[in-house]
Amino acid sequence: MQTNRITKKILNWYSQNKRQLPFRCTKDPYKIWISEIMLQQTQVSTVIPFYEKWINKFPTLQSVAKSKSDILLKSWEGLGYYRRCDNFHKACKIIVENHNGVIPSDYDTLKSLPGVGDYTAGAVLSIAFGKGISAIDGNVTRVISRLYGIKNLTIFNKLKIKNYVLSLIPPSNPGDFNQSLMELGALICSPRNPTCRTCPISFNCKAFHSTYPDQYPKKVKKKSIPHYNVVIAIIWRKNKFYIQKRNIESMLGGLWEFPGGKVKKNESLKEALKRELKEEVNFTPKIKKKIISVNHSYSHFSITMHCYYCIEFESKIIPKDPSKWISNNEIDKYSFPKANHKIFNFLNENSWDL
Repeated sequence: MQTNRITKKILNWYSQNKRQLPFRCTKDPYKIWISEIMLQQTQVSTVIPFYEKWINKFPTLQSVAKSKSDILLKSWEGLGYYRRCDNFHKACKIIVENHNGVIPSDYDTLKSLPGVGDYTAGAVLSIAFGKGISAIDGNVTRVISRLYGIKNLTIFNKLKIKNYVLSLIPPSNPGDFNQSLMELGALICSPRNPTCRTCPISFNCKAFHSTYPDQYPKKVKKKSIPHYNVVIAIIWRKNKFYIQKRNIESMLGGLWEFPGGKVKKNESLKEALKRELKEEVNFTPKIKKKIISVNHSYSHFSITMHCYYCIEFESKIIPKDPSKWISNNEIDKYSFPKANHKIFNFLNENSWDL
């Protein structure tokens, strides 16, 4: 059958060309699972050092379950999308409490855990447990769309893609096959300028024979993302400054930050800072000077963060819970968003002087 030929071609290509990645050297479902969580919306080259440090510090699921959120977030710091870490922590605790510390090999049970979707469940179950389940990410979607000439990613066509993948998965090594499709999409069948001449399945690829393979699937126009001005305050009390922790359910939940927030329309930066500090910590600051403005982009919006030095004057901070007063040499004990680290880097290279 043609499907068997395609499967064999892809697997042969994979065995000869796959990247040697640390999480491909194990069948431990815990290690495979954490690697897949880290790889969501993050490049492989970025993930590898985080994965290796994580496994060294948290070698088992149980070690994650019994760790405090702050410790886990500090190890995740810089990887972004921190909700992934929080969900993984919750899921590990559920497995310890309800499944005797054993990762479920049942699709519905695994998928019911926080942060586990169709792709993650399919990847873990196929790679670690040898289950014939699809694991469809953006790379796989692109490969199959081009192979079968699917241009529009409608709900109906996404179902067709899933069925096509299921028809190709071999019973003997479904994990390798799922990984081979992902690898093919990452290394050969790229979004732009795919190297079709080196592709093992170009002989049967409808997009390749159309002469315009990069037009499959049709690209969805990205919406322009909003930009916000944000003001924050480094508030000093003698030689320490005030930080507070973000709500665990919010964006960047569980990370530490300086008080502040978005600037409203027709509002000056200083007016916005005074308003935010009054709202957050019931405090009217004495603004000493502006430190720096830094730009930072998130997945759905971007910001310019304006940072000011402030001191307590006539009023005192009424702190949020939890909060801390720390010195600049204690920063490494806490996990902060990337935008804050841009400010820290500037201050370390210049001066922390008030």
